[in-house]
Amino acid sequence: MPNNVVVVESPAKAKTIEKYLGGDYKVLASYGHVRDLRPKEGAVDPDADFSMHYEAIERNHRHVDAIAKALKKADNLYLATDPDREGEAISWHLYELLQERGALEGKHVGRVVFHEITKGAIQEAIAEPRTLSDDLVHAQQARRALDYLVGFNLSPLLWKKIRRGLSAGRVQSPALRLIVEREEAIEAFQPREYWSVEADLTAQEQGIAARLTHFAGEKLEQFSITDEARATEVRETLEKAASGQLTVHQVEKKQRRRNPSAPFTTSTLQQEASRKLGFSASKTMTVAQQLYEGVDIGGETVGLITYMRTDSVNLADEAVGELRSTIEQRYGKDKVPGKPRSFKTKSKNAQEAHEAIRPTGAERAPDTLQGLTKDQQRLYDLIWKRAVASQMTHATINTVAVDLIPDGEPGHTFRATGSTIEDPGFMAVYREGQDDGEDKDAERILPPLAEGETVTLDAVRPEQHFTEPPPRYTEATLVRTLEEHGIGRPSTYASIIATLQQREYVEMDRKRFIPTDVGRVVNRFLTNHFPQYVDYDFTARLEDELDEIARGERDWVPVMREFWEPFHQQVEEKEQSVSRSEVTQEDIGEACPECGKPLVKRLGRRGAFIGCTGYPECRYTRNVDEDPNAPREPEKVEGRSCPECGGDLIIRQGRYGKFIGCNNYPECRHVEPLEKPEPTGVTCPECGEGELNKRKSRAGKTFYSCSRYPDCKYAVFDPPIQEPCPRCEWPILTVKTTKKRGREKACPRKECRYSEPYPEEEGEEETGE
Repeated sequence: MPNNVVVVESPAKAKTIEKYLGGDYKVLASYGHVRDLRPKEGAVDPDADFSMHYEAIERNHRHVDAIAKALKKADNLYLATDPDREGEAISWHLYELLQERGALEGKHVGRVVFHEITKGAIQEAIAEPRTLSDDLVHAQQARRALDYLVGFNLSPLLWKKIRRGLSAGRVQSPALRLIVEREEAIEAFQPREYWSVEADLTAQEQGIAARLTHFAGEKLEQFSITDEARATEVRETLEKAASGQLTVHQVEKKQRRRNPSAPFTTSTLQQEASRKLGFSASKTMTVAQQLYEGVDIGGETVGLITYMRTDSVNLADEAVGELRSTIEQRYGKDKVPGKPRSFKTKSKNAQEAHEAIRPTGAERAPDTLQGLTKDQQRLYDLIWKRAVASQMTHATINTVAVDLIPDGEPGHTFRATGSTIEDPGFMAVYREGQDDGEDKDAERILPPLAEGETVTLDAVRPEQHFTEPPPRYTEATLVRTLEEHGIGRPSTYASIIATLQQREYVEMDRKRFIPTDVGRVVNRFLTNHFPQYVDYDFTARLEDELDEIARGERDWVPVMREFWEPFHQQVEEKEQSVSRSEVTQEDIGEACPECGKPLVKRLGRRGAFIGCTGYPECRYTRNVDEDPNAPREPEKVEGRSCPECGGDLIIRQGRYGKFIGCNNYPECRHVEPLEKPEPTGVTCPECGEGELNKRKSRAGKTFYSCSRYPDCKYAVFDPPIQEPCPRCEWPILTVKTTKKRGREKACPRKECRYSEPYPEEEGEEETGE
């Protein structure tokens, strides 16, 4: 029987580690957390030095039982959960549970961490166990207690003052504030017009473009030319002065170096995967977890990357040596710098792991691997190239700037710029993406020009421009901004974004965040009444204090007390002093056209609307984006009449949106949807006569129902296909997507539950959403 028990978090890597350690080791999984705060008020007691009341997680009982059973015939227990604070806490909770059961009597307990799932790294870690770190456990406890106290005090307040089901969080609320403030800046933005003047030139049979930088001896700024009349005047003056040609006045050549970026941290990986692959933060972490835990390569499970939750950019000396050797073999000795590159970690508290994210074996190039999924292949390719490029030579770029003037008119100057890559260096392998497109280095090549040479002026073009508002946040830019402000930590970014979406505080439009009406109201309430707790600096300072606890520099209880006492007092005060109407209503400075009382912007069940403060006596309402001066007569449906009474059909606005109704309501109650249902071509399996049509519910959810409704009320939520179930022979199957199994065909009948993989159709691309 095995004499040693090793506990990891995930079952996916348990088998691999057991194979590497040999027959004297039994490797079991805890399946994540085994204990958590009891999910009710009082789980954290501030009056008893913030004592925390835990309870075992029911779904993981059997896994703890299996560990306890294996320990009966073993002498040693190695706690090998993930190498971060959360992993340290899981090991501590498991230790406490096993201690309570008496399963650890006479056993030696050691804590080991695996930064990569390779044979050498695992055997080395097992050979050097340590004790559990009280400092790391206390830091995680403090974080958990803070999140609990904020959630269990602010969230009920939001329920009372706004609506049920809302939540506030120590980290999610500042993130929401970022998104709302950016949207408000966009809405308040006033575009300004400005003009630039371009010259189309021909030199040595090559077309080039140049921009006007000086006019009449004055340097042109962004708003030097602000209207078409002035731009036309400038163009005419230049055409007259140039007489069809310009002279090269000055040629400026420079050579610059560009050094490679550091290997990935958690946040930079999330940003780059969003820009280049279209992955969400959560998808990036899911795929990275798979690469870390192990992938089947030629019948052998191999951990392809190091631990993916890290804010360090360091690389182990052994890894650097492997990368330099791989570079020399694949790209040539000239691409290896004289000495290894080192990078400085920007985060002063970087300690969650010892290394940046890198391949566990540099020789495993992406193009040599088989058996990876499409997503795994793409993400591994990104990680491998970034790590390899980080140890390559710099790129050498030649830049040229040419100033051109009309003969005899030195006061008018055009400038043409271009660049060429002298030596691509690391850029032959990897180029960092940009938030609004790919690499911006303009590889526009200018012909060799000499001072005094003349070039042909083909045209002078004035170009109209308008200043643009700041862009909405993408996942990449939001993660970068959170990191810049010190809000949260690498392992929390994906969950922050997921929470904002789950609570419906934000929506995604073309992969950019837009706050919802509910999100705006929640943010306004928190910034008006709890400004210090959604302040970016306050949140960052609290993160620093948690890091100080993790380093053993501070005790966690005083940190908790400093936060709790003023926070609790403020929650109690706001509960009494702030009314619900004050939170959910916003004055718009407009009088009601029907009764003259003030109009306000209100939050209703279906979002914000404009309503009268005289309600219920005055029932005037309108949509937020509706023109108050527009006629309020209902719009008629042309060419049709009510099929029940012959009256006019009109478009009405209801609580669930617009619909078609009879003008003779309430005498005639005929209604029909504004949008016609979309046929699917699939026969209804219930009645066999009607066709399943795609519709939308009142709440906006898509479903598929029989065209013979209400005579036949059959409906399904997933898209139907005309294929019988192989198991129960039901006439249709549906196409559904699950997080665990991906896309599959399934029987819609609960009694059957048949399913099978449903591969993507040829030419169909994954969005990464």
